[in-house]
Amino acid sequence: MAYKTRDWRNSMRVTLDYNNMTDTFLGEKGFSQKQLNSYSAKAANAFRYVQENRGKDELYMGWTELPYNQTEIVEDILQTAKKVRANFQYFVVLGIGGSALGPIMAFNALCHLHYNDLPRSKRKGPKFYVEDNVDPVRMRDLLDVIDPAKTCFNVISKSGATSETMTQYLIILDLLKKAGVNVKDNVIFTTDANKGNLKKISDEEGGIKSYVLPDGVGGRFSQLCPVGLLPAAVLGIDIKGLLAGAAYMDHACRFPSMRKNPALMCATLQIAAMEQGKNVGVMMPYSDNLKFIADWYCQLWAESLGKNVTLDGKPCNVGQTPVKSLGVTDQHSQVQLYTEGPYDKVVTFLSLKKYGCEMPIPHGCESIPDVAFLGGHTMEELIQAENAATAYALTKAGRMNYTLWIPELNAFTLGQLLFLFELQTAYAGAMLNIDTFNQPGVEEGKKATFALLGKAGYAEKKKELDSLPAKDESCII
Repeated sequence: MAYKTRDWRNSMRVTLDYNNMTDTFLGEKGFSQKQLNSYSAKAANAFRYVQENRGKDELYMGWTELPYNQTEIVEDILQTAKKVRANFQYFVVLGIGGSALGPIMAFNALCHLHYNDLPRSKRKGPKFYVEDNVDPVRMRDLLDVIDPAKTCFNVISKSGATSETMTQYLIILDLLKKAGVNVKDNVIFTTDANKGNLKKISDEEGGIKSYVLPDGVGGRFSQLCPVGLLPAAVLGIDIKGLLAGAAYMDHACRFPSMRKNPALMCATLQIAAMEQGKNVGVMMPYSDNLKFIADWYCQLWAESLGKNVTLDGKPCNVGQTPVKSLGVTDQHSQVQLYTEGPYDKVVTFLSLKKYGCEMPIPHGCESIPDVAFLGGHTMEELIQAENAATAYALTKAGRMNYTLWIPELNAFTLGQLLFLFELQTAYAGAMLNIDTFNQPGVEEGKKATFALLGKAGYAEKKKELDSLPAKDESCII
């Protein structure tokens, strides 16, 4: 495989260009070298914190070792994926949050953009769907296009108590049983190794094929474990390449100096910008294949950094709001705000040096200069020019932006990107002195949902909800 040669790996290195964050290009709106240097000690301390806690399950930092400790699991996944491709027409992921966003992101990044519309002879696997919501219309419409008896369902929940995922499972379970299908023939679990509801269900059904969501890996950091690797393998994605890319980026980020460590520099730039009031971080890939990496990143960044207390118990209310954008599409919607609105944003461009094809633009309409000039170029040239032009326009307007350059999009470079963002997030959390890996702010909504649906043990919460003041009709217009 190409990623086993050093020269190829080095040619595929994802690189960071942060010139457009500096005063050389932004003037007084940019960082001086002295300002950046003032963060050196803070960045080095964050690096040390992450290094010292690598692999610690109790801190949910097991994700750091995923590129190295899954050799046997990967081989098992590849064998299972081969069987799924041979025996099923459809593969459906039932999950929410990272359990859904990761598989969606990898599918969109590395598969044909109209994969499900291709004839089977041109697809590497079954048609693929991810159900990440409990909108009843969504479930109805899925069932209009699949045959449950010909579908492999991957149910992803560590606890097996995720209301949304288990609702989906109950519907599918009922359909499979009505169709006379043995549940364990059409279902694969990704869950806890020894406990949780899916383990109980597996035992009751005679042993459902299951993969482990490791103890030290939270949902938003789970794409490089079976949560993401199984769906990717079913789709024919090179999961060994994904992990090799992650390991390569990990190696590139082994330095405590932010000047040598791209993930640490990204974290430092964002933290420094946040301290100047730039509380919106825009992720803007210039590639339709990378569209959903922005969605995946938004969960990673928001859920990890949006915290109201520091590790030593002090109130803080920190975090940066991530926004997803897509070049060129959002040049015609959001970029007006980015160039002339408040100075409260940092734009991260994901830019490809080489696309999967060039697509020549034919000559034509020669009597219309506004159109004719395009002839003889390629769509690759056009999107790259628009990317460069948007970065220029933002910089000219004094707006902070930086670029992550991707030589080409493949499993190896995607693995690099994912690990860079995970490290960036861990470093940023350490610099903010928060627990990067918990999500207590999600729990209140869960409890209220349980109470409203009459789940045992939530009677007090139901009383609390019932005691809310009556709606003021004058406020409803």
